[in-house]
Amino acid sequence: MSFQPTFPGLFSPSQGATPVQPNAAQAAAPLPATQKQLAYAKTLAAKSKQPLPDNIAADRAALSKWIDAHKAPAPRGRFSEYPSSKQVGFAERIARLKRSEVPPECFRDRTLMSRWIDSNKPR
Repeated sequence: MSFQPTFPGLFSPSQGATPVQPNAAQAAAPLPATQKQLAYAKTLAAKSKQPLPDNIAADRAALSKWIDAHKAPAPRGRFSEYPSSKQVGFAERIARLKRSEVPPECFRDRTLMSRWIDSNKPR
């Protein structure tokens, strides 16, 4: 026999669970930028010698778009399509758990490695 506590009126059968509705002021207000975002944006602004837009710290999404537009592109080189060391380590741990091997072609393409990880990671 198990004990099941009851909470009268919390979830009555006729009512069911009611979703939480934020009020209009909370739904319209954007989230403020994080300290790490601001520090990175200030570094980018100093490197590019461009000022940060006014009131950008009040909107996390707007600051993220500004950072994406002003950051340097990822370097393209001979090994840019190879998986990262973290991807390789994670894939090898999964393979050890499943007592299998990571296919050799996955070590030469980050997209293949990502797909292999997604299809084999423990759920």
